[in-house]
Amino acid sequence: MKTASFSLVFAGVLLIGSAFQSMAQTKVIAHRGAWKNTGAPQNSIASLQQAIKLGCYGSEFDVHMTADSALVVNHDHILQGVSLETAPAADINALKLANGESLPTLESYLKEGLKQKKTRLILEIKASKVSKEHSLALATKCVQTVKALKARKLVDYISFDYDVCKKVKELDPSANVAYLMGDKAPELLAADGLYGLDYHQSIMKKNENWIQEAHQKKLTVNVWTVNDPEMMTWLLERKADFITTDEPEKLLGMAKEQIR
Repeated sequence: MKTASFSLVFAGVLLIGSAFQSMAQTKVIAHRGAWKNTGAPQNSIASLQQAIKLGCYGSEFDVHMTADSALVVNHDHILQGVSLETAPAADINALKLANGESLPTLESYLKEGLKQKKTRLILEIKASKVSKEHSLALATKCVQTVKALKARKLVDYISFDYDVCKKVKELDPSANVAYLMGDKAPELLAADGLYGLDYHQSIMKKNENWIQEAHQKKLTVNVWTVNDPEMMTWLLERKADFITTDEPEKLLGMAKEQIR
């Protein structure tokens, strides 16, 4: 009976979380999945599953391309002493995360995400340290993989490399693409057909007018990586479309208050 009661309560919490995220002005994106308060490794399948369970609007993750053109999910360019861009996939496939998971491939990550339809998959195409050509080839492979898995309706793209952003739009004009670096005004992003800006909180503090300007240009505003409640409140008050955070549980609670 206790187990059944707990399951019903937990299901109710998840249902409420999903419902108010669809209503809230500002939506919550889990940075590298929901990992900080769950014990799941960053950018793991487990952290994606936790973000989905929480009812997050989106779960952000990072993609690299190996020396032999395989696509793998991880934040840093080097993992356990192995360079993800210059090593072959066979070497990288042997790496294990702290929970015993293999390093996810883009295909395995997308397939897990496609088991549901509510939490969006925010795919960061990592700017290469090898070459611009490597970055653009990675962008091409990402778009091809998303299309092949019929994941286009659930995936948004982000990148610090503006040429990568434009490459994605060239390959898939209907794709949602946002720029991360923070060095371009909303007017230019709109002129190039991007979906939105996705800038660090310090950039948005210095350029508060960009929130209104972006909305006037029909661009979305996402801000990263926001873990401080005061900054969360500042952005909620200014109606940022999305906030990316390592503390999705905290922000979900604050966003819930926003719609009361």
